[in-house]
Amino acid sequence: MTWQEDYLRRYYHSREDFKDGTSEYWELIRSNVPPSSEVLELGCGPDNPTTRFLAETFQAVDGLDIDEDGCKRNPSLREAYVYDGVTWPTADDRYDAIVSDYVLEHVEHPDALVREIRRVLKPGGVFVFRTPCLWHYVSLISRLTPHSLHERLANRLRNLSDEAEEPYPTFYRMNSPRTLRGLFAREGFERRALRSIEKEPYYGLSMKPLFLLFLLYERIVNSAEEFACLRSNILGVFRKPE
Repeated sequence: MTWQEDYLRRYYHSREDFKDGTSEYWELIRSNVPPSSEVLELGCGPDNPTTRFLAETFQAVDGLDIDEDGCKRNPSLREAYVYDGVTWPTADDRYDAIVSDYVLEHVEHPDALVREIRRVLKPGGVFVFRTPCLWHYVSLISRLTPHSLHERLANRLRNLSDEAEEPYPTFYRMNSPRTLRGLFAREGFERRALRSIEKEPYYGLSMKPLFLLFLLYERIVNSAEEFACLRSNILGVFRKPE
């Protein structure tokens, strides 16, 4: 067992009340999207656990991405769409649900994105997402440093292999609860869920002192709701009106 596996088990996975962020996100999707739904995954990329979860859970899952090579290599998709970052090549009122996992931080034109979500969702359909919080230390460092540095360090800090996908450019233009509420309210969406979570410090897996420092941060921001804005991820559900 590596020290990373040992620390994750000791401080997180062995706790009876612990639930990892991905499991919590998937439960949020399940509780808001019926199994008979047709789902569009925004920013699907190549083969990944969330697409496989969607394909196993719902009637059908299609994908939408700006990277043609990535989405075309995703075997869990019924159909893969490539778009220009603004306009989606999909019909109006097409999907019961749209989901995105760590995508909103890469969106350059938030208003256009929300309009397309509203156009493509069926009446009563939902948009379910997970995205980093603007005020978390990872996001703050990302905003203050050039993308070339992210390419060199992001995967190394998470102890990922050299074959892992390189990080995409980030903008963080819709990464606070207040901004999200405003963007979706302007398009008439109903807010069904919006909460901030802090889980295992994966960005500390490169060295023990860094992991323990981020562990202390996690304990502090989870100790009171007053610190919720400093947690790493935002989970949310917005519903298109009938």
